[in-house]
Amino acid sequence: MSETPVQALRFDVITLFADMFAAVSACGVTGRAWQQRKWLLELWNPRDFTEDVHRTVDDRPYGGGPGMVMRVEPLEKAVLAVLESRRQAGYGSAVPVVLLSPQGRPFNQAMAQSMSVSEGAIFVCGRYEGIDQRFIDKWVSAEVSVGDFVLSGGELACMAMIDASVRLLPGVLNDDLSAVQDSFHASLSGLLDCPHYTRPEVYDDMPVPAVLQSGHHANIARWRREQSLMASANKRPDLIERAREAGLLSPADERFLASLNGKASPGQ
Repeated sequence: MSETPVQALRFDVITLFADMFAAVSACGVTGRAWQQRKWLLELWNPRDFTEDVHRTVDDRPYGGGPGMVMRVEPLEKAVLAVLESRRQAGYGSAVPVVLLSPQGRPFNQAMAQSMSVSEGAIFVCGRYEGIDQRFIDKWVSAEVSVGDFVLSGGELACMAMIDASVRLLPGVLNDDLSAVQDSFHASLSGLLDCPHYTRPEVYDDMPVPAVLQSGHHANIARWRREQSLMASANKRPDLIERAREAGLLSPADERFLASLNGKASPGQ
């Protein structure tokens, strides 16, 4: 196996539940890419940075209230150990420390794309009622959320971000153009993807749209664009407005949107 280049995408995850990350290091395209060392994953347990016999990482909150709060010291020592490990491996010091948090900025495809061409990040996966704010104030570069809901911890959100970023690395997908056709990609003006079909040609009296069998590439491209516009207008009209504000919709796009009148459906 060839030596991994210094610039390889590397994720360092501070977590109490390292075993969960087998989902991205042992399964699917991310697992295959990890085995090929297209990206690196290092897992750090904050319990390894405690000094008491019980390896305590949490304590009762000041001011009272339910739940427990993760302590500053083990998390800070873990971050320092990560930074030293990355330094010894030749990575730069300007690595972001990302806290997975429902209060964070919503994660999106543009963030995944940016992360995929970086040297990675340090992820902090919280548990319990929360993390001591002093750790956040001192160490966290960004708080990131995967939605307006609360999980038991940051691990699932972290794995979603890792998966979204790793699949964009060259050679991870069987065809690199697959990622270009993803929903939210810049090639689609940030809109939703169009419907897709495969064999059989007819299933339960539902045929594949004739245009996809025509071999006329310009007509197929226009159909896919219109289906993307239709899906976005029906399901995520905010994406249409965002693309319009950014000047990404052509006059033909606008004419098609004006023709919908709320009565079109995918596949027509």
